[in-house]
Amino acid sequence: MQKTFSIIKPDAVKRNLIGHINQMIESSDLKILASKKMYLTKNQAELFYKVHNEKPFYNSLIEYMTSGPVQVQVLEGKDAIVKYRKIMGATNPFEAEDGTIRKLYAESIEANSVHGSDSEENAKIEINFFFSGSELV
Repeated sequence: MQKTFSIIKPDAVKRNLIGHINQMIESSDLKILASKKMYLTKNQAELFYKVHNEKPFYNSLIEYMTSGPVQVQVLEGKDAIVKYRKIMGATNPFEAEDGTIRKLYAESIEANSVHGSDSEENAKIEINFFFSGSELV
């Protein structure tokens, strides 16, 4: 079994979509091991997205991710990373496949409702950024 990390972003939390998104996750044979709602501080957002700090969208990304609460989660299942990325859909919601989270719920490329790890290495880093081992049940 593989673990991956998910963020339900401020746009989706604001529109009360956590339950709808989690239903899609669980319907795809992924288990939610840990979940918590929180506000990201500017410092947390800057550290989490430091890989993008030279990109032109970095400042607006930090502002957006700190604009409201997020739901951070750890998911588990067979091929969880690939499976969750398929459920999420393309980053650009206009290019996402029908039935994916981003096609159904995203408002824009930035406000695209969800984040998911893109590799096992990043999944471990992202999970450890937000969760202690004792929180994973």
